[in-house]
Amino acid sequence: MDLPYQIKSALFGVAIGDALGVPVEFKSREAILQNLVTDMIGYGTYNQPPGTFSDDSSMTFCLAEALTNDFDLNQIARNFVKWYHENFWTARGEVFDIGIATREAINRIAHGEVPEFAGNTDASSNGNGSLMRILPLLFYIKDLPISERYEITKKVSSITHGHIRSVISCFYYLEFTREILLGKEKFEIYQKLQTEIPDFLNSLSIDQYEISFFDRLLKDDISELGEYEISSSGYVLHSLEASIWCLLNTDNYKEATLKAVNLGEDTDTTAAITGGVAGLLYGFGTIPENWVEQLARKEDIDDLAGRLARKILPN
Repeated sequence: MDLPYQIKSALFGVAIGDALGVPVEFKSREAILQNLVTDMIGYGTYNQPPGTFSDDSSMTFCLAEALTNDFDLNQIARNFVKWYHENFWTARGEVFDIGIATREAINRIAHGEVPEFAGNTDASSNGNGSLMRILPLLFYIKDLPISERYEITKKVSSITHGHIRSVISCFYYLEFTREILLGKEKFEIYQKLQTEIPDFLNSLSIDQYEISFFDRLLKDDISELGEYEISSSGYVLHSLEASIWCLLNTDNYKEATLKAVNLGEDTDTTAAITGGVAGLLYGFGTIPENWVEQLARKEDIDDLAGRLARKILPN
């Protein structure tokens, strides 16, 4: 797959996963089990039409939009403020969903805080709000040395989520998706990262206690866990684990994203994160056509993907 196609696959992958999950967000796994999601539906939790994406995709697009110019943390942060206060990159002209830590960080930025320090750094502020929107950064950092990839990821996560657990979650996700760009198979990637991620984090002298939170990904085989052992709350580690688990236990984009949605709870974000990695792995052409057709602002998303590709691959 060439880079423009990969960027398109990633952006649509996130947005369609997100839109699949929006109607059932906050529903328990038990409730969803009574009526499994099998297709793109609408209304439900937020009473939005089918194909409506939420904050996950809007912030993903805000980041991608900033990256169509030169990398600038201030511009990324300004786009987030513009989204929340002016409905920039919303699906249908309104913000209907935002996490607490994200809202607090955006308000701090709006009042003059430096973006790199706007996100909370306490352990209780480890929601999935930076992981859900981090994927476009992959295309900017993919050819940089690992130390630079990590530092840039840390800065972009910290606009809203500055704790090391959120940073490592974003870093792991981008390292996983980077290996997909390089043409690696998903289980091969999973095993490779079990060596590479700990080695790198140890080289930075990161607290072993924090690294140990990632043991199910870095030491065990998460694909062997039963669904009851996978959580799907808004906690960043739950979202990361669930997305990798869904990817490893399915064979195509449709199965992966529906599995994520049917885990319940933070359905839109779990499916957006899963959809991003599955979109990259399987390609835009494998996403069900009727899902793409129903997606809000699909032409705008396609245009954004093209502009980002032209920036990263200058003539």
